[in-house]
Order: sequence, then C-alpha cells, then structure tokens
Amino acid sequence: MITPVPAPPSVAVIGAGPAGLMAAETLVLAGVPVDVYDAMPSAGRKFLLAGKGGLNLTHAEPAPAFVGRYRERAAVLEPLLADFGSDALRDWARGLGVETFVGSSGRVFPVDMKAAPLLRAWMHRLRQQGVRFHMRWRWTGWGGDDALHFETPAGAQAVRPGATVLALGGASWARLGSDGAWVPWLRASGVDVRALEPANCGFDVGWSEHFSARHAGAPLKTVAIEWDEPGDGADPPVRRRQKGEFVVTATGVEGSLIYAASAALRQTLAQRGEAAFHLDLLPGRDAAVVAAEVARPRGTRSLATHLKSRLGIDGVKMGLLHERLPRETMADPAALARAIKALPLTVRRCRPLDEAISTAGGVRFEALAPPAPQAPVMSQAPLMLQARPGVFCAGEMLDWEAPTGGYLLTACFATGRAAGAGAAAWWRAQADVQTPPEA
Repeated sequence: MITPVPAPPSVAVIGAGPAGLMAAETLVLAGVPVDVYDAMPSAGRKFLLAGKGGLNLTHAEPAPAFVGRYRERAAVLEPLLADFGSDALRDWARGLGVETFVGSSGRVFPVDMKAAPLLRAWMHRLRQQGVRFHMRWRWTGWGGDDALHFETPAGAQAVRPGATVLALGGASWARLGSDGAWVPWLRASGVDVRALEPANCGFDVGWSEHFSARHAGAPLKTVAIEWDEPGDGADPPVRRRQKGEFVVTATGVEGSLIYAASAALRQTLAQRGEAAFHLDLLPGRDAAVVAAEVARPRGTRSLATHLKSRLGIDGVKMGLLHERLPRETMADPAALARAIKALPLTVRRCRPLDEAISTAGGVRFEALAPPAPQAPVMSQAPLMLQARPGVFCAGEMLDWEAPTGGYLLTACFATGRAAGAGAAAWWRAQADVQTPPEA
C-alpha cells in the first residue's frame, strides 16, 4: 500500500545529475524550497565517470561555432547558452574553488582534471543552501492521484510538490541511473517523445576474424575522416572533414573522431541501411607526395617494409589497407596512394544504446510551452510540458544532441538552469494565487 508523504510547498527535482543539480541550485537561489530525488545511492554518477580520464567541462570556441554543434536544435538552445554558456560555466566552477584551463584543442578542463572535487564542493554548497536530497528514491511515474510515486528503502511513497523538474537523462549507461524508463510514462501523459537512439556511439563494420584478432583495441592516431551530413531533402549532403583519432574495436570503430560523425552516420544508416566515411591515413602529407613515395622503386623490399620506411605506415594502418583493399589495388601504386588518402569504410549498424556516450531523441521541444510571463528566459526556450503544467524537463532527456568536447555538459547545465528558472516562476505564481489578499 502506498503511504502518502505530506510534502512541503517545495519543488521536486528528479535526477541528481548536472542538469538536475543546476535546476536545484537555480531554484534555491530564487528562494524556492527544493527536494532532489534520485534512484542511485549518490549524486552525479555519470558525471564522475565522464571525468575519469579528465573532466571536459566545456569548450572555448566562439559562440556561433559553439551553438552550431547542436545541429537542428541550435536555434532553440541558443538563448539558453547565451544565458549560461562556456564563460559562465567557467565562472561558476571558479565560484566552487575549481579553476579551469583551455587545452590545445579548445576543450576546457579543471586544472586538476578531476570531476570529484568539483562535485563534492557543489554538493556541499547545495546542502548549505538548504537543498534536501533523497537518495535511493526511484521515481515510478504519476499515480491515479496525480502525485509523484517513488520506490524507496522505506517502501512506496507519494509526493505532491508545488512544481517538478525532470532531469532523468537518456538511456545510455543505464547502470549509472539513466535507463529511459520515463519514456512510456510521459507518452502516456500525452507528451511527444522521440525514440531514444545512441549518440556519440561506436559502429559495427564487420572485420575479418584475422584483422579483429590482430588489431582490436589499436588506436588510429593522426588521421582524418570525411563524411556526408545528410541534407533536409531539399538540400544536398554537405561534406565534412575532421582530424583526430579513434580506436579499432573487435567489431568496428569508436572514439572521438567517430563520435563527431556519429549523428550523420546514424541518420544515413536509418535512411539507407548502411553508411560510409573515408579515412585519410596521412592527413599531414599531400596526395601528390604520397603518390610519389608509393611509386618509388622498392627493389626486393616487401610492400609493408616500403610503406613503413617511406610513409611510416605500419601496424593497424597497414592492416586496414590489407583488410579493405583487393590484391590488385595493393599492387597498383596509383590506386594504393589514393586509398591511403581516402580509404572507404562502411559501417553496418550503431553499437547498442547502453554503450553510447549519450542519447539522441527525447522530449521534443515542440511539446514544451512557456509557463508564465514572469520567466523571460522561458519565453525564448520554454521547458515546461504542455501536457503537464508545472512539470519541466532538462538535460539529456530533451531532444537534442551534440558531439563530445564539452558541449554535452554545457547544454545539460544550461537547460537545468532554464528549467529551474521556469519552475521558480511557476512556483511563485501558484503561491501568489493561493495566498489570500490582505484585508
């Protein structure tokens, strides 16, 4: 039997990741009482894992390029990022005693590269500000009484807050709390939710057993890829090129350079059943130079020895050439040189959603509406559910995606701040309605 819990006139924030915590901080600074609920034993689990190899907090590139990383959702996210973007996020971290620096690629990191000190300082400040945390409270949707229902260590509980912020994440890395269980509950409430898909994900290629056994786990460094961004139907595809690195896996490819192209590859897979990109094994060498070096007489030396001595191609790069090129191409210097600069690789499918760095899809922005005229930022990018007034959404559960490089976290912080501002305005408006005028 569900035991009702008398709720104070507070706002419930469900999800203790970056978006939920930022919503809670925005609310409490606005003078609104806040209760944060999360199914995990502690807050920010995916945030901590993301910072395991160095917390990439945001990116320092100019605002127009930064906003463009959000693809078709750039326009709706732009005002939120203008309100709380890269510079504001760095200032916020400094307020927690965490200094940041800009790396050579433009990525922004804490000086100590760690996520844990920042999260500890943030949680300490939130508790001092009066935010109440309820861990191991797993939200199970709305009941027939329209309350928020939870499974807790003390049994089933029901809460009726003054407003709600949902910051439930997507459906990748489910063991850290984001399992996508909320999708059917919101759909049942009439909310338009786009199916969740893997973003910043790896892809299956279908290597031979020989290649996979020899090269799985090998990094491909100092390479470039070219791929086509699908057009919108009226416009032709746009060719993109980016340098970086990625990793050969037992089944295919993954890593930062692949993630940069993953949205386009996923869309092309959905349209055609397969997608391809071209790999430049020597982006620092001119095509004419490569052709000349490949064509040099090699005497009694093997082709592998020749390519290693003249161009530095060996290991997994040489393995890829043998894996993907027919014998006659390997024997043709001109064709081989062209392949070194543009080796075609076809991907067959995305890796499973739970393996992805992040999630595409989620609550469509078209399902959201401004809650009240008192919240100016919300009039530009509303984050309240039309189907459930007083319920706001933030973070990765919204229908946007971006590449790795600090863009994911920045948008989570920015949408959390906007949802918190909107919920505070709604809460104040409801409090004004319920307060009788003075005699």
